[in-house]
Amino acid sequence: MIKRNFILSALLVPAAMAFAQQYGGMWIPTEVNEKEMKEMGMKIDAKAIFDPNKPSIKDAVVQFNGGCTAEIISPQGLLLTNHHCGYSQIQSHSSLENDYLADGFWAKNQKEELENPGVTVDFINGIKDVSAEVLKGTEKLDQKAADALITANVKKVQSTYKLEPHQKVLVRAAYYGNKYYAYLIDTYKDIRLVGAPPSSIGKFGSDTDNWVFPRHTGDFSLFRIYADKNNKPAEYSKDNVPYVPKHFLPISLKDKNEGDFTFVFGFPGRTTEYLPSIAVEKIRTEIDPAMISVRAVSLKTLDAQMRADQETKIKYASKFASLANYWKKWSGEVEGLTKSDATGKKQAYEKTLIAKNPEIKTTLDEFNRLYTAQGPYALHRAYYSEIIRNSESLTLASHYLNYLALAKSGKLDQKTVESFTNRLSRIYKNFDAQLDAKVTARILALYASKLEPQFLPQGFEAFKDETKNLQTLEQFSKNSIVTGRAALNGATASEAIETLFKDEKSLAKALESDPILKLFATLRASYGSASETKFESYQDQIDALQKTYMAQQMATDKDRAFFPDANSTLRVTYGKIAGSNPKDALYYGYQTHLSGVMEKYIPGDYEFDVPQKLIDLHAKKDFGPYANASGDVPVNFTATNHTTGGNSGSPALDAEGNLIGLNFDRQWEGTMSDINYDPRFSRNIMVDAKYILFIVDKYADAKWLLNEMKIIK
Repeated sequence: MIKRNFILSALLVPAAMAFAQQYGGMWIPTEVNEKEMKEMGMKIDAKAIFDPNKPSIKDAVVQFNGGCTAEIISPQGLLLTNHHCGYSQIQSHSSLENDYLADGFWAKNQKEELENPGVTVDFINGIKDVSAEVLKGTEKLDQKAADALITANVKKVQSTYKLEPHQKVLVRAAYYGNKYYAYLIDTYKDIRLVGAPPSSIGKFGSDTDNWVFPRHTGDFSLFRIYADKNNKPAEYSKDNVPYVPKHFLPISLKDKNEGDFTFVFGFPGRTTEYLPSIAVEKIRTEIDPAMISVRAVSLKTLDAQMRADQETKIKYASKFASLANYWKKWSGEVEGLTKSDATGKKQAYEKTLIAKNPEIKTTLDEFNRLYTAQGPYALHRAYYSEIIRNSESLTLASHYLNYLALAKSGKLDQKTVESFTNRLSRIYKNFDAQLDAKVTARILALYASKLEPQFLPQGFEAFKDETKNLQTLEQFSKNSIVTGRAALNGATASEAIETLFKDEKSLAKALESDPILKLFATLRASYGSASETKFESYQDQIDALQKTYMAQQMATDKDRAFFPDANSTLRVTYGKIAGSNPKDALYYGYQTHLSGVMEKYIPGDYEFDVPQKLIDLHAKKDFGPYANASGDVPVNFTATNHTTGGNSGSPALDAEGNLIGLNFDRQWEGTMSDINYDPRFSRNIMVDAKYILFIVDKYADAKWLLNEMKIIK
């Protein structure tokens, strides 16, 4: 009886927690819901999270390389982020001789830390509501005139800031243009790789476990910010010194319990929580399935070659992970939107709004008309964008075609040429023309089969046969700058590009007859004439209407606490540590352990292999201070924080603002939270701080790094 009551209470706790978080929340840190946070258990004041006038937690949280989040965990600028956020940098330092992806990398001192050209971190030093200034004078203007005035007003706002060379001001819209915020940003450019576990730890479970729980992944890596002798941002120099932060995060080794308060601080990428029901249904039944189908074909092709050849596995590891990430996310999103009846939930909410404000019915009727009319063009756009994204040959052709257009118009300058050559070099560095030809052949066959004839170039039905496509592409490649002479002549990427661009007139002339470029140009022209203009025309109308609808929701629903959709700006989300009950009779506990890693262990498997040293540590129970009350090392845990892409690498903090984990994923059943946060399923997944320190200490023997940190035992 005691055991039965315990299980029932465990199942009931997440539901009770979730009730208070009906809509989730990604709050601007100057506008957090402090009252609710404290009711849920937070012990610090909101000013401790974000204070523009003195050091606060925001001074330890940065945007990492424009896409992820990272946090400072020592007074010497030591930076913690996800393994998958640092994956490209780890890969760039890897080779067959020094395979840091497979073996891991650990600097033994600061002199061994590795430079990463082009990598940046951004600090947010100030946030200001500038809605009045930006929207001034727009009240009675049509959309086009209002947009022009808003652009001018944004420039005026930016001009009021006196900036240092390393600073910039971004003004971002919120609530679909009903409000605007200015962000003062400091950018640091000398970021060095300090440590990374092998992929068998940092990417344990790989694609099979991606987006799911239970999870057992040590998804972390360490970098360091360097500055000049005055602690100011500077380009890489051997004379630079570790950055001294205004604040760094103490790390707590206290055990975690279900129901503990936690908050996540980072840069969530994009959410659309306030869409009408018709938009959600289009995503669920048309757009996501289209994109999923293209990626499924390309991933299957890449996977076969990567399993057969180690060099290909290294070259394509980052690209494969990137493609697989959203393929699986969209798949879970479709399942989650269906399971949670997101469309029905939206429709019910819309009825309550109409009951309070009948004008909203007119808005929703217009949404239905616009989305229905846009539907075929939106579907074409989904397929077109994905075949370009999944085919490196077509991506390269896109860059070359843009270059050719600028060359013909006389608008090329040295800076533009350098931008092109840098982008091309990055692609060619890990490009396999023969493998990409297989990918391209198969996704072009899918494209030709899925779209109605009016959306295809004339005669494109011939591309339904992937075998013939491959023969055609291989023949094209022999005579193509895009995939042949630049990529297959034995030169390095930079050498090939340098040779190509020595004579820009000859290059432009050769590109005009390039068969791969001609193929892409035909596809682009067909998309442009059949769909692009019509899609964008409808989208402009939808965007304008969404602004109206957002304002109507906020004015009508006085009982709802609204937060702006994520837009890659700094946000706070909060919740409680919790397991979940995603399906009938299925309950996930809130925490996994090292013993679970060993249960999943498959010797030699590319996803579930385990390093021998980790096996030995587990066998000896050599856990140091990192075991919890169960006697095992905790690995991952879940909570009800509302996160999304961009929150990767975000610190998970306890009620006192100490680091307790590292956000890296969401649970499969809740990936639809970008569109529809459902408290029954929405869980973020974090690496436990104990596991991070255990790997650094016991596995990597990098105690010199622990000596920098403030560890609360």
